[in-house]
Parts: sequence; structure tokens; C-alpha cells
Amino acid sequence: MKKILITIISVLAVIALIAWILNNNKKKNEEQTNIVAQGSSGDVAVKIEKASLQTADMNFNANGTFEARQDLTLAAESAGRITRFTVNEGDHVRKGQVVARIDDEILGIESQNAQASLDNAKRDLQRYESSFKTGGVTQQQVDQQRLAVTNAQARLQTARRKTNDADVKAPISGTVNKRFIENGSYVTAGAQLFEIVDISTLKLKVNVNESQVVNLQKGGSVKIICNVFPDKNFTGTINFIAAKADESLNFPIEILVSNNTANELRAGMYGTAVFELPQQKPSILLSRSAFVGSVSSNKVFIYENGQARERSVIAGRVIGEKVEIIKGISPGEQVIVSGQINLVDGTKVQIAK
Repeated sequence: MKKILITIISVLAVIALIAWILNNNKKKNEEQTNIVAQGSSGDVAVKIEKASLQTADMNFNANGTFEARQDLTLAAESAGRITRFTVNEGDHVRKGQVVARIDDEILGIESQNAQASLDNAKRDLQRYESSFKTGGVTQQQVDQQRLAVTNAQARLQTARRKTNDADVKAPISGTVNKRFIENGSYVTAGAQLFEIVDISTLKLKVNVNESQVVNLQKGGSVKIICNVFPDKNFTGTINFIAAKADESLNFPIEILVSNNTANELRAGMYGTAVFELPQQKPSILLSRSAFVGSVSSNKVFIYENGQARERSVIAGRVIGEKVEIIKGISPGEQVIVSGQINLVDGTKVQIAK
């Protein structure tokens, strides 16, 4: 009998629980029905944003790769056999320093022959001028011999230049990054000898968008951070700002960065340019979503006394997800930022929670 009583009580409890759940669901359905009924009356649920004066943070970072300001491949200016090197890979060289020697024996012989030809041409010119006075030669012959002297002088100058070029000199100061030939090798004019890299000053090339480039100017100072040396700060100067955007509508910027005394920055390292711009005057900033269609439409809806009122505005800079409002909205006004697709001027709206 006791077991039967317990069973009956359990069944009644389950029935009561089911009845409570059904009643609760009924109340929720009625609430949702009321909301739908309210929406069908013409009120559109919207979200709003209160317009206020804000100070835009215009600071931004841009990443790039360091490049050597001067990266030059030194070539031989005359042919010959390499007889001596004075520097090796990794050595620092000064501008004008002799870095290699080309055998100048043949070059010396060319200079001697050119000098001898010039001396002969001068002696012949003297004889022609003397003969011209006595009528032995014509004026044309004298002029031709003078031209021969001029040509001989040019050949001598060329030969001496080749002899001087036997001492291969560094055209810039920097570090010998690579040597292309070995001692004793025969090289022709134009053959690559050394790669010399100057990293005392480097170039950092980055890209910025249109809203950022308008705040930059050539000669401006930029803080530089290298990922390899996070605890060290470097300073750069804007050296170039592109006058035309690239295919991705970004503007290339070139920054000259002074290396430290140890030349720790190397070409090929990654760097970050930190553009810290002057603080801007406070202005009204709205979410991009507040605009009907797009920012270029210059149309927004204002929430006034339960209605959506269309308003024409003048938009300024686009700063991230915010848009600067130059004219058309006052601080404190409530701007609709969601639900505009269902709105026309005068539509009744309700603020969604």
C-alpha cells in the first residue's frame, strides 16, 4: 500500500511539473507575440549612438624591411690579372681606398708606346711647320699633322687612365659583403670584383593609406623599433613620400634610419616605424555603420521623439571604424547605427535593448 501511495505522489508531481513548464512557455510565447504585434504596428527596432566630441588617436605603426642606403657592386675598369688583394669579406673600407691590384705590366707598355707616338707626332709637326714657311708642304698637311698630335695626346691620356685603374679603389665607404674573384684570376673590363654595403644609414620602406599620408611630411622625425632589439630605440627621418598610390591604393614611404656606433642594424632585418602625430582637436566621431549605404552617401538618421529623421551631414576623415563629422550633427544627438534599411524619413522606431 505504501509503495502504491509513493507511486501516485510521484506521478502527480511529474504532472504538476509538466503543467508548470507548459504554462511558462505559454507566457514566453505571449511576450514574443506582443513584440511581433508591436513591430507590425510600424515601429522598427533600431540601435543608437550618442554623438559626442572625441579626440581622434592618429598615431599608427607601419612595418617594413631595412635596406642599405648604398649597396654597390664594384667592377673592374680594365682587363688584367689580379695580383693582390688588400681587403677580405667583412672588412670595412673607406672611399678611395685601394682594395685590389691588377697587373699593370701590359698597361705600362701601352703608356710608353702612347708617349713615344706623341713625341714623334710633335717632332713631325715641327718639321711640317718649318717646311710650310719655305713652301715645302701645304696648309692642309700641317693641319693634318696637328690633328695627329691631338689624337696621340688622347691615346696617351687613355693609356694613363688604364694604368691608374690598375689600383682598384672603393667608390664608397662600407663593408665588403662579398668577393667575387680570387687572387691570380684574369678579369675583363666590367667583371664583378666586390660587393660593398654601407649600413651606417639604412632605408626603411613602409606603406601607409590615404588617411595617414596626409598627416606626414618630408623631413619629419619617426621613432623606429627593430624586432631583434626591442629594448633599443632608433630615430628615422622621412626622406620620400610617393606622389602616387600603388596598385593596392597605399603610398610608399622611405625613412632614413641612422645606425648606432656598433652598426647593429643590418639590411634585411624587420623594422617598425612608429608615427606619433600631434594631438588633434576634439571632433564628433561616428561609427561607419551610421551612414545610409556608405560613408560617401553623407546621409544618416537621427532618433527624435520615437521617429527616424533623415539628416544630411558633411563627413571628414575616416579613422579606423569611425568617421569624422564636420557639419550636420551636434553633440548629444542620438544617431541610428543599425536598422536603417527599413527606415525612411518619419518612420516610427523603438530603441532595441
